[in-house]
Amino acid sequence: MKINEVEHLVGVTKKNIRFYEQQGLLHPKRNKENGYREYDEEDVECLKKIKLLRKLSLPIEEIRRIQSGELLLTDSLSRQIIVLEREKTNLAETVSMCEIVLEDKSLYQTLSPDQYLERMMEMEEKGTTFKNVSNDTILKKRGSIFAAIVFILLMIALDGMIVWAYTQDPIPYLLFGFFMMVPVILVLAVIIALLQRIKELEGGEEDAARKY
Repeated sequence: MKINEVEHLVGVTKKNIRFYEQQGLLHPKRNKENGYREYDEEDVECLKKIKLLRKLSLPIEEIRRIQSGELLLTDSLSRQIIVLEREKTNLAETVSMCEIVLEDKSLYQTLSPDQYLERMMEMEEKGTTFKNVSNDTILKKRGSIFAAIVFILLMIALDGMIVWAYTQDPIPYLLFGFFMMVPVILVLAVIIALLQRIKELEGGEEDAARKY
């Protein structure tokens, strides 16, 4: 069957189906004549299992380990229950703090945060975790870009050292050109990899709130 049929049958978007394929969780066969993916009942069943485990908030890597037999489903779910119970407790504490701040009926302009932050610090010392809202994709992009910039700067420095060495002790021009081109090629490869990484992050799995 085609991907449109699978999307309708399982209730998983085409984007997510392709994402799971890229992550190595789904392995549809290809038609030898036209190269198109062809999904069978085994693929549909696999996709349903992935959908179930993702709805239970299991990470992609953990699902991959379960599929490979490296990790037992029962062990993974037992650990997941502990994680979710901890998150539930943290959320309950966060709700409690929201209610405390709300009861004071302060406006933003007159809000005094010190007393609340002090109380939250005491709660954190006892094990509560208050999450700082962040965009994981943006953080990953920034990390990738920073690493690429550092590498590019190192390659520029390497080219500078090669030029300096050439001025001190000239070598055949072709050999000099070869040494100069190696860092340039590596920089181009890093830029291409960076663009692919950004594309991968932007084209990742849709979250449950939109369309699982």
